[in-house]
Parts: sequence; C-alpha cells; structure tokens
Amino acid sequence: MEGEDKITLDLTARERRFYDRVRSMVVRNEPGSKSGIRDLVLLLPDLTVLLIRLMRDDRVPIGAKVLAAFGVAYVLSPIDIIPDILFAPIALLDDLFVVTAALSRILNGVHPDVVRFHWSGKGDVIKLVHRLTHWAETQVVSKVPKFFRKLSPF
Repeated sequence: MEGEDKITLDLTARERRFYDRVRSMVVRNEPGSKSGIRDLVLLLPDLTVLLIRLMRDDRVPIGAKVLAAFGVAYVLSPIDIIPDILFAPIALLDDLFVVTAALSRILNGVHPDVVRFHWSGKGDVIKLVHRLTHWAETQVVSKVPKFFRKLSPF
C-alpha cells in the first residue's frame, strides 16, 4: 500500500500477553523459520484473536468493529453452516471463511499497520488475508454450486 503514512503504535505489554505466551509455548517464532503444521492449526485462533484485538482498538471505526464482532460471534456460535459434529476438521473451514471475509472487509477501512500491530501469527497478515480470500473465491465459492447440483435429484 504505497504512499500510505506510517502510524506510530504503542507497544504496550498488556495487549499481547496471554495469547502470545500461550502461542509461543506451541510454536517457536524464530526469525527465518518456516510456517509449519502448528501455525496452520493456530490460524483460526490467530485470526479470531486479531478480530478481538481490533474490536478493542480505538483507532478502528465502529463499522469495522461490528464486522469483527460478527466474525467472533460466528466462531463462538454453536450454529454453523457446516455442522462441526458431522464434519469435524472440515467444519472449521466455514469459521475460517467468515473470519477471513470479515478481516478482508475490515482491511478496507483500517490502516494496515494497526492490523499488523495486533497480529500474533506468522508472516504478514495482510498478505495472508488476501491469499485466503483468493483461495476461498477460486476453490470453494466456484465449486459449491456444482456440488449441490450433483446432489439435487432435479
């Protein structure tokens, strides 16, 4: 995002403590180390924590906070598009799609440095959200109608 002004961020210790400590027990974030299966397993929690942190940030507009709240509520809700009890790990994909869609919309109105500041995961969260959104659009959204057409008796 060329031409954007950098903003100064207050790196207070309180905001990042608990989740980052727990995450560091599971995954070592050493410089130059590649993402592994543990990072993949923590992707949904990382994105959900990011939404929670964005909701609490005064620099985030109210509309973006509402989207973040929707994403968090969907993850925490027992009601899902893909039932967790029937489809176990695959059922987490709908949570991931909702969280990614919320973040994608939030990125339009929130300075990228604010989003990066709250990110606990590995790599650049902006690029990650763009990659997940692109994957969801090309691999899932385009194939869902074909899947339901195969199931339909008509």
